[in-house]
Amino acid sequence: MSNEANRGFRRKGSPPEGFGGEMVDAGAEPVSGAIPRGDMRAPMREESPKERAARRAQEIRGHRGPMDEGTDEFWVDPEMIPEGWTYEWKRRFLLGQEDSTHMVALARDGWEPVPVKRCPKHRAYMPSDWQGMTIERKGMILMERPTELTEEIRQMNNFRARKQVRDKEAQLAGTPEGTMTRDHERVRPNIKKGWEAMPVPKE
Repeated sequence: MSNEANRGFRRKGSPPEGFGGEMVDAGAEPVSGAIPRGDMRAPMREESPKERAARRAQEIRGHRGPMDEGTDEFWVDPEMIPEGWTYEWKRRFLLGQEDSTHMVALARDGWEPVPVKRCPKHRAYMPSDWQGMTIERKGMILMERPTELTEEIRQMNNFRARKQVRDKEAQLAGTPEGTMTRDHERVRPNIKKGWEAMPVPKE
């Protein structure tokens, strides 16, 4: 083939006409000193012991509540309670045995155990090696019920309690049929009402 015919025709693997750079064989070993291209992302900085301690302290404060001398061990963080629901501790064990009758009554009233795996704050209430599905503490179990139902039952219980007081007052003020009433101030029963805290036995 003539030189004129070879113009414009480039042999495979040869540099294009006018190329001034250095050709590198694709199968050749990398040039010594060359910087290989790797992951361009910056490596994550390892957490220092001080930072890890501060983070863990914050987690403990979140689920433990106020850290004073009289901390309530049954305190529940309001932020972990879903909107529209009520959390309460209920008795599960009595003298070391599960009170199945009481648990059935709770279920009938709409109470269900709070699942421990619902969120990290729930898991923080139990040991890391806890295999159960519920949150328990000293024979008590954390349970939940819709707030709407809780308010209805609370109003019903308050109505029953007031009715018992009125019935007892009527019984004290009443007289047998056919006898004089007790409307006179000298015979009228003197009923006083008061509220006081129930005594808590010391351990």
